Amino acid sequence: MKTFTNIFLGLFIFEAILAAPTIHTLTYDSETYDVALEDLDNLYDYDENIHVDHAENDSSLRQFSGSLEYLTSAPSMSTKQKEAEEEASTPKLIDGSSPHEPGVLGPQTHDGLPTCLLCTCLGTTVYCDDHELDAVPPLPKETTHFYSRYNRIKKINKNDFANQNDLKRIDLTSNFISEIDEDAFRQLPQLQELVLRDNKIRQLPELPPTLTFIDVSNNRLGRKGIKEEAFKDMVDLHHLYITDNNLDHIPLPLPESLQALHLQNNNIQQMHEDTFCKMKDVSYARRSLEDIRLDGNPINLSKTPSAYMCLPRLPIGSLI
Repeated sequence: MKTFTNIFLGLFIFEAILAAPTIHTLTYDSETYDVALEDLDNLYDYDENIHVDHAENDSSLRQFSGSLEYLTSAPSMSTKQKEAEEEASTPKLIDGSSPHEPGVLGPQTHDGLPTCLLCTCLGTTVYCDDHELDAVPPLPKETTHFYSRYNRIKKINKNDFANQNDLKRIDLTSNFISEIDEDAFRQLPQLQELVLRDNKIRQLPELPPTLTFIDVSNNRLGRKGIKEEAFKDMVDLHHLYITDNNLDHIPLPLPESLQALHLQNNNIQQMHEDTFCKMKDVSYARRSLEDIRLDGNPINLSKTPSAYMCLPRLPIGSLI
């Protein structure tokens, strides 16, 4: 430190010397000694300016020396203080997220990354498609649409969608889901669309009555995968797709709001006359249900013609 101070002081003095004006000596004629009066005045004034400049330089040197004495006598900064200052001056991505408190980029996943850094968040929609996820990541509270297709999720836990009061659509197409907790979707007050196609689901959990669109095609529901009257209270359900599930029956009762029912490629062998219509009410008309797909099932639709009298269109399927 002292060596650096001495070098810096020497440079400062050297520059001060270079900056000082030089004195030009007047040349007198030895024969005439002619010296103009204004030249003498200029000489006097010049010497006065030199005196002033030297005084100012002396004052600057005294101030600089005082500063150097303070620097050399000040205590050296501790290593911890230096590290703290360097850390404070280093730019960082300020997120503030934690497993319990969401930050700017959403809550942290199990891998320690914020959800909106691992996935893509656009407004209130979260896209996590094709990220090799093995679990549902924690979502920002304001999420309304969640897509996590083509991943490796095997189970939907009870708390995966906890406190997601604004969530309207869940799409988990093409995962490895084989188990869903009974309360996984029940506490979602705004859920309207649920897509679980192309998984390994054997049992549907209890679903919220707010659903308008359900697609659980290409799973393993079989005979007992859908509970009795599972869709009864869904007064706004418009589309129900349960293709390729090895079902042996049509899940009844179906809400009056239903517009499309896709049950192709199952194992349905028979249909009752009151599956869609009311046997005791010949005037009953079910005008909303226009799209029924039963093709790919071992059922002969021609055996129960009265089952379709209330519908605007006949079901698609075998009539032989």
